Formats: sequence, C-alpha cells, structure tokens
Amino acid sequence: MFSIIFIASIIMTISFVVMMLASILSKKTLVDREKSSPFECGFDPKSSSRLPFSLRFFLITIIFLIFDVEIALILPMIVIFKFSNLLIWTYTSIIFILILLIGLYHEWNQGMLNWSN
Repeated sequence: MFSIIFIASIIMTISFVVMMLASILSKKTLVDREKSSPFECGFDPKSSSRLPFSLRFFLITIIFLIFDVEIALILPMIVIFKFSNLLIWTYTSIIFILILLIGLYHEWNQGMLNWSN
C-alpha cells in the first residue's frame, strides 16, 4: 500500500513540475500590437471584425450534425442484428428511424431545407 501511495505522489509531483515549467516558459512578455489586433495581416482594420453570422447557416450545420450522429448510431445496429432478439431490434430500429423522419419533416415544414428565399 505504501509503494502505491509513494509512486502516485512521485507521478503527481513530476506532473506538477512539468505543468509549472510549461506555464512559466510559455508566457509571452511582449505584447505585440499586430498580434493583438483582430487581423494579423499588418494593416489597420477599416471596419468591425465582428460581422453578424447568418442563423440559416448555423441551423444547416446543426441539421448536418444531427444526421451525422444518426449514421453513427445506425451503423452499430447493423452489427448487433444477428446477436439480438429480432422483434426488439425491429421495434427499436423503427422507433429510431421514425423519430428521425419526424425531425426531418419538422425541419422541412419550417423551411430550413430551402436554400433560396
């Protein structure tokens, strides 16, 4: 028991020393005006760097992520097909795909899938 505590304390001490050295050595002492500016190309910006982002592109990204996760969840269902009960597997698959189709219908009904206004 003593050797485990001793080894754990040595590992924690080494980790702490390495983290402190990295923190001390990585600090920048000089503040560069060009690096602090929103544009790093060397000229002064003429307008604000914070332009409004279109909510439509954000929602398209969320839709993509949802259906990307869907693929990650459907693929293991194919693998466990021969190891599980056929009736439970079928009900689970139908419910999962039905929920996704309802979500797709909702997005379509809200007009999120239309690219042009």
